[in-house]
Amino acid sequence: MYFDLSNAANTLTNLMGSTFLLSIVGGFISDTYINRFHTCLIFGTMEVSFATVALWQAKLQTGRGYGRVLLCIAVFAAPPAALGADQFNAKDPKEAKGLASYFNWLLLSTVSGATVGVTVIVWVATNKNNQNWWKGFVITTVGAFVGFIFLAVGKPFYRLQIPKDSPLVRIAQVIVVAIKNRSLPHPESPSELYEVNNKDPESTAKIAHTEQFRWLDKASILPQDTEPSEWKVCTVTQVEEVKVLTRMLPIIASTIVMNTCMAQLQTFSVQQGYRMDPYLGSFQVPAASIPVIPLLFMLILIPIYDRFFVPFARKFTKHPSGITQLQRVGVGLVLSALSMSIAALVEVKRRHQSLKNPLKPISLFWLSFQYGVFGIADMFTLVGLLEFFYKEAPAGMKSLSTSFTWISLSFGYFLSSVLVDAINSVTKSITPSKQGWLHGQDLDRNNLNLFYWFLAILSVVNFFHYLCWAVWYKYKKDGGDNVVVVKDGNPVPHSISGVPFLKAEDEDVSKATTVEESSGRN
Repeated sequence: MYFDLSNAANTLTNLMGSTFLLSIVGGFISDTYINRFHTCLIFGTMEVSFATVALWQAKLQTGRGYGRVLLCIAVFAAPPAALGADQFNAKDPKEAKGLASYFNWLLLSTVSGATVGVTVIVWVATNKNNQNWWKGFVITTVGAFVGFIFLAVGKPFYRLQIPKDSPLVRIAQVIVVAIKNRSLPHPESPSELYEVNNKDPESTAKIAHTEQFRWLDKASILPQDTEPSEWKVCTVTQVEEVKVLTRMLPIIASTIVMNTCMAQLQTFSVQQGYRMDPYLGSFQVPAASIPVIPLLFMLILIPIYDRFFVPFARKFTKHPSGITQLQRVGVGLVLSALSMSIAALVEVKRRHQSLKNPLKPISLFWLSFQYGVFGIADMFTLVGLLEFFYKEAPAGMKSLSTSFTWISLSFGYFLSSVLVDAINSVTKSITPSKQGWLHGQDLDRNNLNLFYWFLAILSVVNFFHYLCWAVWYKYKKDGGDNVVVVKDGNPVPHSISGVPFLKAEDEDVSKATTVEESSGRN
């Protein structure tokens, strides 16, 4: 469309950022109103329908329907990941191992589809001077329809989680009650905080009390002469749910920069490809197919990681996933910084050769180094984040929490747009040529390599920022099944929201877990 380099990149990153941001809508709907399966059915139907309309409009050379397809895909993003993870019981040792593998194979299936997208569909769409680009919609529409059918016919085999309460209401209750009780002193012992006992196996699992964010604990203080009810007191588990989500926020923030780096591989690196030798022997590789390089790396490495590395590491760490989710994310952040450094060096070589002899550019496959390293980084980070947000999330917020992975992607794309504009603006005012690093349409006349170095340095700083939060983070611990509700040091026979509390005369009181016996579990 004859955009200059920076505007072309920002157009794509703004679009991708907007679509990924909508994944939180799907997460909220499936955690609040309907289960994850039905959320997938509704938006999957809309996706296939809009894809069909987009196909028809593409045939007419309009293409207006594609935006609606993207919106449906975006909302559709979070529930399927959580729905698949729901099929595993994390408390069963065998199924816990299966859950760890599930996220690896989820990424593998996504990468497989993306590989078809950047090879077969790109080739079909760009064949015969772009006259057949509408045929790419045929492939995507058929693929979406087949996937939707597989999802629908699997219903008899799924474990379906029925949403109970709105996660936003539960969060609001904790904040409001904590503010109301801000003048109350903290109890001497966590045993004086409010909790319920529910023998129903379908009830929300208890979460053990933690010392972080103690001001939220005031929501679990029951004032004297007050009957427990909603908006007057919250359980320890409800407060801990808010603490878990609060602890996740720095993790989300410290992975945004990596996704900003990924945005460059989908924009500027593709533009580099247009200025390089695209031939592999006699076969001409479309520049838009260059992203297949990290995908091929991931197709090979994901099964190796899952089948060899994880069992090997598990022998030493005793962790079902081999290494913790945050350790896995940390590896990805280091590799993303390395990828940007390689990208800067490759751009120096490309521009030097292009200025020396424009008729003999370097091979397109020099880009495989930066793409390959980042593909490995993405394998570590994306799966690590998905597994982390799902496992750490409270029971009623799994889809919403899983969408945090896509939120990080969204903010990464938006940050890319901001940085491109900011770098252009700042460098334009300080360089002798009065031209920004990323100005115009000619890569040979700007300083893309310096922008890559900037991102590499930013990624290193971000890694140490992430490291601080990862060390600080406390993984969620489940509370006991039998819990005594204590007020003023004594069990109290109350109920809240229809959930019975454990009575003092109940025969199971003798079996109940006490704070002293469980190292702080209420």
